[in-house]
Amino acid sequence: MKRMWRVPLFLMLAASLWAQAQSNPAGQIRAITTAVPFLLICPDARSGGLAEAGVALPPNMYSMHWNVGALGLAQERAGVAFSYTPWLRALGIGDINLLYVPAFWNISEKAGAIGASLTFFSLGKIEFTDNAGIKTGEYDANEFSFSAGYSHIITSHLSAGVALKYIQSNLTGATTVGGLTTQPGRSVAGDMGLYYQKDFTLKTQPQPIPLTFRWGIAISNIGAKMAYTASGQKDFLPGNLRLGYSLTAKLNDFNSLTFTNDYNKLLVPSAGGAAQVALLEGIFKSFADAPGGFKEELSEIYWSLGLEYDYNRIFQVRGGFFYEDPMKGNRRFITLGAGLQFRQIRLDFAYLTSLIQNHPLQNTLRFTLAYMWR
Repeated sequence: MKRMWRVPLFLMLAASLWAQAQSNPAGQIRAITTAVPFLLICPDARSGGLAEAGVALPPNMYSMHWNVGALGLAQERAGVAFSYTPWLRALGIGDINLLYVPAFWNISEKAGAIGASLTFFSLGKIEFTDNAGIKTGEYDANEFSFSAGYSHIITSHLSAGVALKYIQSNLTGATTVGGLTTQPGRSVAGDMGLYYQKDFTLKTQPQPIPLTFRWGIAISNIGAKMAYTASGQKDFLPGNLRLGYSLTAKLNDFNSLTFTNDYNKLLVPSAGGAAQVALLEGIFKSFADAPGGFKEELSEIYWSLGLEYDYNRIFQVRGGFFYEDPMKGNRRFITLGAGLQFRQIRLDFAYLTSLIQNHPLQNTLRFTLAYMWR
């Protein structure tokens, strides 16, 4: 039992190294496009400071986004948070923001937990013009999703959960564009997740070190395609497979370290919105339809590493590294973060600095305020 964590650790590290080695030498860009990509944006500052890793972190209200299956093993009785992320400020745009409000309630030690979350993405003011460039109108575009879920305790170390979410994307306010009458995009999607945690002891001198190993797997945003006109093209939602692990070492009564590692794969055909296939067919094809074959399929996996230092559950310092293949989006960045907890109130902050010059994510900030009942 103590060695079971080595298997997923080895497999995931091997996959990431192989994907890096097989990057497209021709420098082609074949990023996968979907509808409502805001569903994949890291919404909270805790994971934001860990390079957007979260599927196997200790469970709380943020698990509604990262792994709904983890909620059942949360230590707190309940929790609620408010998170704010100014988005794409490096482009000089000041009215794009992401708001996130998650909450959960632990029903009992055996019954599991329920949770809910609201994600609101403000895209700012969009102006419409005719063929002559004359302004014909404007609209404050926005997107949102509301999710509710349940996590069941299977054993004292294992829990599983499901969630249902409603998604709406209103980009035009039903304005006629190019002779077509637009409409808000709407869809319903589901999430599911599995979470495991186990305590054991590393026998070292002069004293043993208590360890907690966790792993998680989550499938999210699996739902009907979305369209913005009655007869227009329907695009895939950003269905996603996320798996990862974390390891916490309690160095002494006051100090601990947590290392975490996530891997993600879009469950969307490589052609993205242009793929005219059914939902389930597209999910299965997403593992074997890349133009470059198996090598390119591996390059579609993006991953993150994070490290957190905790002092007495009062103060935390975080850092992380995120990697996405240049052919599939070329996001590469370093994150820094900090957390401060006073009794039941917690404040987290995260900062992102891109390793790609002039990248729109440069200097991204995240702020989260949370309240927990123990």
